[in-house]
Amino acid sequence: MPIELWLERVPDYARDLRANLTELLTQPELSSTQAWGTALSCAIAARSPRVTEAIEREAAQHMAAPAILAAKAAAAMMSMTNVYYRFRKLSGNPKYDELPPNLKMGSFAALGRGNPDFDLWCLAVSAINGCEGCVRGHEHALREQGIGEETVLAAIRIASVIFSLSAVMETATVEPAVSQAK
Repeated sequence: MPIELWLERVPDYARDLRANLTELLTQPELSSTQAWGTALSCAIAARSPRVTEAIEREAAQHMAAPAILAAKAAAAMMSMTNVYYRFRKLSGNPKYDELPPNLKMGSFAALGRGNPDFDLWCLAVSAINGCEGCVRGHEHALREQGIGEETVLAAIRIASVIFSLSAVMETATVEPAVSQAK
């Protein structure tokens, strides 16, 4: 089902989310891969099977298969590291900063080094998960790679809408889409 038809299932009280998502996925600050990868990684991070399925199906029309896997890896990696680093920050215990994380992060090493798309997806997922350290780290890495604030905020706008859309779609009673043809 095309994303436009799927978006018709969004309840009317959340119509701004429909309009925003449609516009945000074509922001000039982001390539198609950056926009759809952000949407996919954020849908996974928001834990919405309905949104994830719809976004992944449409993303396949706008991204190469390796980029889809990288977006999924960003969501998986950041879900793990956001919990770890957020705990370190929230605990207030400086001893934790001295101890190694002892977490395997091979995906980051393989996909993330010097890859602004991967860093952008990690940043967006970290914003959803509220991890200050990861947000700061990935935003800094993006800036070091020459990515401007406009591009960063374009991805964060997608993250905010995907997160909200996920909450709506997982809690609303969703009626089947109405066919346009009669």
